Amino acid sequence: MKKNYVFLFSMLIACCCFSTKLYAQIPRIPEASPTQTIIQNFGLGKISITYSRPNVKDRKIFGGIIPYGEVWRTGANSATTITFSENVVIEGNAVPAGTYSLFSIPNKNEWTIILNKTVKQWGAYSYKQDQDFLRFTIKPVHVSEKRESFTMAFVNTTVKATDLVLVWDKTAAYIHMENQDDAKITANIDELMKGDRKPYYLNAILYYYENNKDIETALNWTYEAEKVEPKGPWYKLWESRLLLRKGDKAGSIAAAEAGIALAKATNDEEYIRLNQEALDHAKE
Repeated sequence: MKKNYVFLFSMLIACCCFSTKLYAQIPRIPEASPTQTIIQNFGLGKISITYSRPNVKDRKIFGGIIPYGEVWRTGANSATTITFSENVVIEGNAVPAGTYSLFSIPNKNEWTIILNKTVKQWGAYSYKQDQDFLRFTIKPVHVSEKRESFTMAFVNTTVKATDLVLVWDKTAAYIHMENQDDAKITANIDELMKGDRKPYYLNAILYYYENNKDIETALNWTYEAEKVEPKGPWYKLWESRLLLRKGDKAGSIAAAEAGIALAKATNDEEYIRLNQEALDHAKE
């Protein structure tokens, strides 16, 4: 009996290996409109988009194979999906975290962008307007360089905002997005700065500077950080920038000059350049 079990088990393994080999040998055909997923870190979360990329192929696109005034899947094959891991604001409209289908209605001078609550749709064939979560309009723009493949990309991205650009042929459309993470980020910084501050000084200073937060708090962090890393020219750079924003030109000049000296001592060309730019700016 034991020998029978061993024989059956051996045959099962052999069949699995044979099946896997056969499957691996099945010829494959590439997608006519390849699928792409793009992911952008955004504030404390991420935005991810999955879409298929059709090509122009010498066809008229908008007002041609993509008729004006009709709902478009915003790509090819399955309807494009967009996922927000945190709440966002899109063109002034609050959008909760979640996954949505991204449809659009292109027209010559205006596009309607649609977030639909039904995902995993093939094309726009089963699209239902009563499942729309949000509709808004944007203005398309003409671009001089032809884009053969339909392309989505995140541009102009900062900690607080980004633009999603849709480009195909010689038409582009920009969708502006902002996050609502400032209160959370500030609270996180406050909590982190209660402990060992060394790993967080630079990011905390940078966030306060870029988001026009309390200058005195950020300056105090630079002074404390300089005590921990007295040979670091990067903190002198931020001290210079913060003092200039405060209106203290003399202090800004002195900090930048000190930063240049520190950077030269270690042949740090990047921070020689950055501190020199800060110095030049303070002397304007």
